[in-house]
Amino acid sequence: MKQDFIYTGFLNIYKEAGFSSHDVVAKLRGMLRQKKIGHTGTLDPDAEGVLPVALGRATKAISLLEDHSKGYDVRLLLGVETDTYDTSGQVIDSVSLLNVSEEQVREAILSFQGDLMQVPPMYSAKKVNGKRLYELAREGVVIERKAVPVRIDEIRDLKMELPEVSFHVECSKGTYIRSLCHDIGEKLGCGGCMAKLVRTRAGQFAIGEAHRLEELQHVIDEMKKGQNGEWTNPQAGDRGNSTIEDWILPIDHAFSEFPALFVKDESTKKAVNGNPISVFDLKNREVVKSDQYRIYVCENKFLGIYQWRGKYLYPRKVLAE
Repeated sequence: MKQDFIYTGFLNIYKEAGFSSHDVVAKLRGMLRQKKIGHTGTLDPDAEGVLPVALGRATKAISLLEDHSKGYDVRLLLGVETDTYDTSGQVIDSVSLLNVSEEQVREAILSFQGDLMQVPPMYSAKKVNGKRLYELAREGVVIERKAVPVRIDEIRDLKMELPEVSFHVECSKGTYIRSLCHDIGEKLGCGGCMAKLVRTRAGQFAIGEAHRLEELQHVIDEMKKGQNGEWTNPQAGDRGNSTIEDWILPIDHAFSEFPALFVKDESTKKAVNGNPISVFDLKNREVVKSDQYRIYVCENKFLGIYQWRGKYLYPRKVLAE
């Protein structure tokens, strides 16, 4: 199968249980016949849900997306403690009788809303001295981990079927839901671990618009029909059917929460060359206050993400060609 072009943008993939985030990227590289692919926001193999995948030039934006907040549907199992903080691990301790009330459970869970310090689990992709924690854990090595600041913006939709509890979490980057489940169990004195996790949102990527790999493969198979097995540009001709590019989101979609600023035509060259931009270079002078902005040039062509430093906007990341 022949290919002479590179896809650029984001795919909102629904990662299914049993695949690692790396597995998804590897499969997509084979399906799209393209090497320049990466993901943001690693999901555990047993977890499901939204996994934003960057294609082509969009891979330059991955580091910026790590800052975005996320949403999860969680199922917590009380009365069981494991080494991985979820039900896939080795049981360390358990109780035969759960001696806590629904009100106590509710109060304990909701108490984790707000800013807190959280210790990452040993079975996690976090690096310490150049090595992943899960690699050390598999070698039987347990090291002391420093607590890191995270934020739980909201916990809602609690449903009690003790010893299991389901709820939704909106949280900051770097939050480990397995650690949250473990910490809730510790606070209640009965132990706890994560039974199920579905990521419903990662930044601007929502679960309602996520696609499974099998759906993508079906689109690819349809695109190849009548093309003698060759990989042709999906925009060439009118097939009348869905193509991969129908599913690819533009790079600026990932940053749609940031206000948009438009550069004057006479200042375009300065901006494209990476020079700082002043308010006098902008078409829209009334600037909405924000930490970061989307900058556009040349008839609304997305240039990149900029930040104010003093009286000038400086590029945090230029994402245009």
